[in-house]
Amino acid sequence: MIVERRLVDEAETIGFARCLSDCLRARALIFLEGQLGAGKATFSRGILRGMGHQGAVKSPTFTIVEPYDLDEGQVYHFDLYRLNDPEELEYLGMDDYLESGYLCLIEWPERGALFLPGCDVHVTLKVEGEARRVFVEGKSEKGKLICQEFSERLTREN
Repeated sequence: MIVERRLVDEAETIGFARCLSDCLRARALIFLEGQLGAGKATFSRGILRGMGHQGAVKSPTFTIVEPYDLDEGQVYHFDLYRLNDPEELEYLGMDDYLESGYLCLIEWPERGALFLPGCDVHVTLKVEGEARRVFVEGKSEKGKLICQEFSERLTREN
């Protein structure tokens, strides 16, 4: 199942991602893909806001990972853009993050493709002028259930 939507601005992107966060009670591995400036960090911010985070959401471009300790549990936000070799993920202890059972948001997952397992949910953001087109696809059984619930939630809200 793929959920597709055109998002006209940052507020709409955050709102869409917040709605997805309502469906993430079960922890998941989420990949976020798109060119530079497509809105991956904004989408991540929306998920974190939806899960109750009130503070700043820093892009982990230089730190590679930013942890968020929320009432619902830990969330790890990764940005692999500056990764030179997927093996660097081993030195970062990526296995520990992935096995933690918490939500992991991974921007630029293709940079760690040889090291990362398959995701539950794959989010692709494409630039369309000033707007964005987003595709949210469930890849695992858990991811398909998340996308089904997400699709139903969007239908009820419209």
